[in-house]
Amino acid sequence: MIYLDNAATSWPKPDSVIEAMARFLREAGGNPGRSGHRLSIEAGRVVYRAREAVAELFNVGDPLRVVFTHNATEALNLALRGILKPGDHVISSSMEHNAVSRTVRALERRGCEVSIAPCSPQGTLDPGDIEAAIRPNTVMIALNHASNVVGTLLPVAEAGRIAREHDLLLLVDTAQTAGVVPLDADASCIDLLAFTGHKSLYGPTGTGGLVVGERVDPARLEPIRTGGTGSRSEQEEQPDFLPDRYEGGTLNAIGLTGLEAGVRWVRTRGIDNIRAQALELTQQLIDGLTAIPRVTVYGTHSAAQQTPTVAFDIDGVDPSEVGLRLDEESGILCRTGLHCAPAAHKAIGTFPRGTVRFSLAALNTASDVDAAVRAVEQLIG
Repeated sequence: MIYLDNAATSWPKPDSVIEAMARFLREAGGNPGRSGHRLSIEAGRVVYRAREAVAELFNVGDPLRVVFTHNATEALNLALRGILKPGDHVISSSMEHNAVSRTVRALERRGCEVSIAPCSPQGTLDPGDIEAAIRPNTVMIALNHASNVVGTLLPVAEAGRIAREHDLLLLVDTAQTAGVVPLDADASCIDLLAFTGHKSLYGPTGTGGLVVGERVDPARLEPIRTGGTGSRSEQEEQPDFLPDRYEGGTLNAIGLTGLEAGVRWVRTRGIDNIRAQALELTQQLIDGLTAIPRVTVYGTHSAAQQTPTVAFDIDGVDPSEVGLRLDEESGILCRTGLHCAPAAHKAIGTFPRGTVRFSLAALNTASDVDAAVRAVEQLIG
């Protein structure tokens, strides 16, 4: 079996992640921040270490500005619903995941205004189209760092510069890039950074968060979930300080233990080394697939312009059939269909059919890529 569905969730996880989570259950299974006994205190330390790990990864000075959520989707909802009010205008792109697309459309029904900057059939975005969409009531630019369909990187640093020049907020969805593409939140002028733990950070599902930049006043960012925090328990109002303002309810401490271990694994391996390996394997995969008759590979065809995610289809064969046969005949596990991003498929011309998607991770090898290319060749016959 060769697992090539890492854009959905990475597998397998590093041994250090599994061991850290097992150790937490054995030695520190208390509720973080809720009690004064040793297990609760140790659980609180675990959570704070996870904040520190994430802050270091994105070059964030204050770990308390790392707010934990269940996933990137919740983080994006917090940023969008927490900031935007009726009458506000937000600019996004045609390559977004439904975590952004569905949320801005829901806000549009409540009185917000939405502009979608068009992307090319290769998934690229001209920063000038973002700037051209700015209105007097524009509040935010919301972009993914890379497409989950074709992997194309969007110009978030340029968008950050535009946002600062016009006094706007920049929200970036890093679900596909955190852990595989170096990213400095401050250098890229990112005000709100949503991340997930279970993809290229190699943590478990149920982990993620929102990094709240220094330019964002917590009073302006309304929580979308309230509840117990272990702090200010004498009050019936949600605490007004970070991160407690946004973390009502018991945190997924065991998951955050795994997240910290995953981030530490990435940093020990070296994100530059991970990126270099990804570039090599991605280009190998692109070149191998494009050489096969009847196969169309989408995106830029340049590994340097994307993540290790490659979308393709086979002329005359439905993507779902391709995925099933790859699994059953060759043990290649991948994803097929619309990948929760219908607007992106419309942009690249594969709606409503969708594509087959191979997505690599740091634990994949050149032999995995060779096997996947051979499997596609054999499927065509």
